[in-house]
Amino acid sequence: MNKRQEQKAKTREHIIQIAFNEFSNNGLTNTSTADIARAAGVSHGTIFAHFPTREMLLDIVIEEFGIRITKRLHELVDETCGMQEILEAHLKGIEEYEDFYIRLISEAPLLQVSSRNTLIMIQSAISFHLTQVAEREQKNHKIKKMPLNLMFNTWVGLIHYYLTNQEMFAPGKSVVSRYREIWIEHFINLISINEGGK
Repeated sequence: MNKRQEQKAKTREHIIQIAFNEFSNNGLTNTSTADIARAAGVSHGTIFAHFPTREMLLDIVIEEFGIRITKRLHELVDETCGMQEILEAHLKGIEEYEDFYIRLISEAPLLQVSSRNTLIMIQSAISFHLTQVAEREQKNHKIKKMPLNLMFNTWVGLIHYYLTNQEMFAPGKSVVSRYREIWIEHFINLISINEGGK
């Protein structure tokens, strides 16, 4: 890679990071390319030189978020971990990017199809990890037999309800850090087999 290509790649990465911050702070639908250019210290034309449309930039930022959160899950989870560990890893990944994630799940219905599809792929990757652990724990009679898609949706639904109502549950603070232990304990109690085998 020559110097010009290297500088171009650095500028592109810089724009993606600034866009990530701007979308996190101001919303996915409210943030304009002019806002991003101003915050990045580049011309408006530079944004379009790297990303032909605002929607393409948003898609790439969502993809980058997906890579970060699933990579974090891969790092925190191994093949011997139990349900408690996978839930903790999932929440740790969300907490690191909580502001962006709240914007993403709150504004998803307003986004274009490609952005919504990227969110679905992110959730599918997370579901894959959780399902693997759940299958193992069901075989070992640690958690109840139930449809794994419902188990995952129950977990995600719980988290999303609190996150999208941040102002009610943790105004100005991290919802995940405040409720992490309560969510995990509640969910484990829901799915665990008690001493009577139920």
